[in-house]
Amino acid sequence: QVLLVQSGGGWVQTGGFLRLSCAASGGTLRGYEMAWFRQAPGKEREFVASVLYNSRTTYNSDLTKGRFTVSRDNAKNTGYLELTGLKPSDTAVYYCAASMSVAATETPQGLSIPDVSEYDYWGQGTQVTVSS
Repeated sequence: QVLLVQSGGGWVQTGGFLRLSCAASGGTLRGYEMAWFRQAPGKEREFVASVLYNSRTTYNSDLTKGRFTVSRDNAKNTGYLELTGLKPSDTAVYYCAASMSVAATETPQGLSIPDVSEYDYWGQGTQVTVSS
């Protein structure tokens, strides 16, 4: 059973920077897509970014494109999300997730995101708070 343990997060001012980590233990993430989601109070969980196992193919939501960078270190079984240019609207609990069977993909209609229920493993979540 893979366990995803998140670290990072915290409180920053507008325009600040944070780095989130998601370390897997109890198993390997070989072949898994790693994704990041966030959930603000009273809102549904939304896709932020994802990276395939090849570490080269990444996707971002329109809201985070150009500001957030997703990456992974397969040797360390760890994924990362770097958040720059933070805004108060980025305030949320951020979750990492991993899936062997589904992944975000680019389609002619735009980015196709798997349903959250299709992800195999989830981190415990970490709070990111951005003050104005």
